[in-house]
Amino acid sequence: MVFHPEFERAGKEAGLQVWRVEQMDLAPVPESLHGRFYTGDAYIVLNSTSNRRGDLQYDLHYWQGSECSLDESGAAAILAVQMDDFLQGAPVQYREVQGHESSTFSGYFKTGLTYMKGGVASGFNHVVTNEVEVQRLLQVKGRRVVRATEVPVSWESFNQGDSFILDLGQEIIQWSGSHSNRFEKLKATMVSKSIRDNERCGRTQLQVVDEGEEPEKMIEVLGEKPELPESHSEDTQTDGVNRKMAKLYKVSNAGGDMEVTLVSEQNPFSQDALDSSECFILDNGANGRIFVWKGRDANNDERQAVLQSSEKFIQQMNYPPYTQVQVLPEYGETPLFKQFFKGWKDADDTAGMGKAYVSNKVAKIEKVQFDVSKLHQSDSMAAQYGMVDRGDGEKKIWRIEGSDKVPVDPASFGQFYGGDSYLILYQYQHSGRQGHIIYIWQGAESSQDETGVSALLAIKLDDELGGGAVQVRVVQGKEPTHLMSMFGDQPMVVYKGGTSREGGQSQAAETRLFQVRANPAGDTRAVEMDPSSSCLNSNDVFLLVSSSGSWTWKGRSSSSAEAKGAEHLAEILQVTPTPLEEGEEEDGFWDALGGKEDYCHSPRLHNMDAHPPRLFACSNKTGNFQMEEVPGELTQDDLAADDVMILDTWHQVFVWIGNEAHEEEKVEAAASAERYISTDPAGRDPRTPVVTLKQGFEPPTFTGWFLGWNPDYWNEDPLERFLQSL
Repeated sequence: MVFHPEFERAGKEAGLQVWRVEQMDLAPVPESLHGRFYTGDAYIVLNSTSNRRGDLQYDLHYWQGSECSLDESGAAAILAVQMDDFLQGAPVQYREVQGHESSTFSGYFKTGLTYMKGGVASGFNHVVTNEVEVQRLLQVKGRRVVRATEVPVSWESFNQGDSFILDLGQEIIQWSGSHSNRFEKLKATMVSKSIRDNERCGRTQLQVVDEGEEPEKMIEVLGEKPELPESHSEDTQTDGVNRKMAKLYKVSNAGGDMEVTLVSEQNPFSQDALDSSECFILDNGANGRIFVWKGRDANNDERQAVLQSSEKFIQQMNYPPYTQVQVLPEYGETPLFKQFFKGWKDADDTAGMGKAYVSNKVAKIEKVQFDVSKLHQSDSMAAQYGMVDRGDGEKKIWRIEGSDKVPVDPASFGQFYGGDSYLILYQYQHSGRQGHIIYIWQGAESSQDETGVSALLAIKLDDELGGGAVQVRVVQGKEPTHLMSMFGDQPMVVYKGGTSREGGQSQAAETRLFQVRANPAGDTRAVEMDPSSSCLNSNDVFLLVSSSGSWTWKGRSSSSAEAKGAEHLAEILQVTPTPLEEGEEEDGFWDALGGKEDYCHSPRLHNMDAHPPRLFACSNKTGNFQMEEVPGELTQDDLAADDVMILDTWHQVFVWIGNEAHEEEKVEAAASAERYISTDPAGRDPRTPVVTLKQGFEPPTFTGWFLGWNPDYWNEDPLERFLQSL
């Protein structure tokens, strides 16, 4: 097959490449014009990323403008399939429609997407870089994905809620309506600056004005300003409830006609349902996207026709034509796709970091080895391991009794009862800054009244500390790494029963089984379980204490830190156990557990690449749970002071509350996090820790996920700072 000569340049090194489709030809778009699209054209965009092994992986998008001809969009689709072939089927392919782009695509253009009138086929001219005879008006909308769309140069295009850019070639005037928001104004200013610096190479004047301050030149071009309407709001947020709704279909093209067979209508699906000799459609259309999975042994015609099949499927299901499509080769599955499957395993998971697809969000986050001595300086390490420091700061612990908190004796710090709730106040130092964390620890058997009181007392304690503490809701069994590190080399022990029950301290059982598990930093947690052999796990160490004897049982995949934790636990319980390796148990051990039963042997896997950090703006304003994802790499200016944002790092969910957020949104913040977890297609554990923090008091476990975090960023209004830098 003869390939297009431009393909020779495609994907040779990490970076972004953009081509405009001209008939069946490809014209490269210079880097200075990336992010600018003509509405009458179609484009091919290739993003090449170096994964953890240094191999290149590809995201291949074909984009069609709202006024693009059928011929042009057809040509773009064919060229995308050919480029995919040229790159040996490795890319993940996306179909992009103007105004409804995927967050992967939008994330390449952090300063925003600009849509300009014109196109090749329509005979319209394209505006040339550095052209001084220009007259166009761009309307800027959006908070997460910023879109600047060319509109008629007339006051009739204006309203009071948006920002507009009047581009006159040698002069750019950015105008913001009286109802426009500071955060959106900041985003609009970034677009204006980008036009000045990239399109005009800095050879033009930029003026930023508010409604009522219109300069003479603007009046000269547009005439006298009339009364303007208020904003026309377009809700681009998706209803969070639809995230979970998905079905899996098998696609067959055997007789030339597309046949679609339902495989499963309930997710999470089983990974075994995907057969390498077939193609499948994962239908998440209720949430605005469908995925097409190409088995590596599927016949060539079927693999070639997947994009057409997806278009037909969208029509068949009566989904909007702008429904997002993601086409995935087997072994190139994205985290967004994998979240619909139960316990997804990559082919080379067992051999450590595999060739699995790495999200763009984590591609530039360097994986950091854990090193206690550097923890105080490294925000990335703090974030990736969930540790603000080594756990050696000052701490106070209270147990909830009735409607009050009672101090716990420091001699028994680290020992908790599953029937109680506790408050732990911790003071940390990181990079020369001091902060407070309030952990609200809720035992698995703690009463509803106690968990409610613990939350109220945490708010009271936060108020006493000046309102800047980070609050972390912790449900037993889901303790964050940092909480486990706070008790020196002793394990964190959780006993069954509780001290604040009627009749005081509950009696210890005759036979007791403790599971000892370490986190990546080597800290251990020992939890009392039901004394049954079905509770054993090859990844952990267990301590069994009974009237007939006591044993330490070491699972095959357990660590030396876990064995050490079990030794310390034996000292606390004042027993001398017999050591046992898995597979070499004695009869007395099984007898004490009530007989031998089957238990968990599979290895425990988790890596950042499987669950990259994701940032969302959440709102319950309309009564529906609305959420909108922030695309691209995470930066501090993605956090809007008038919003409540959710950062999901998988092991914990952060709720960030902006200083200017509405009161009802602040109150709803924790509920939003719980709704977010319950609507996750991955079937998340409802006990996932929720960390609530306020603007200006972010701990390094949060800031380390953002590129180049500046602790002084909020000291000055970000818009003012940006305007001064122009």
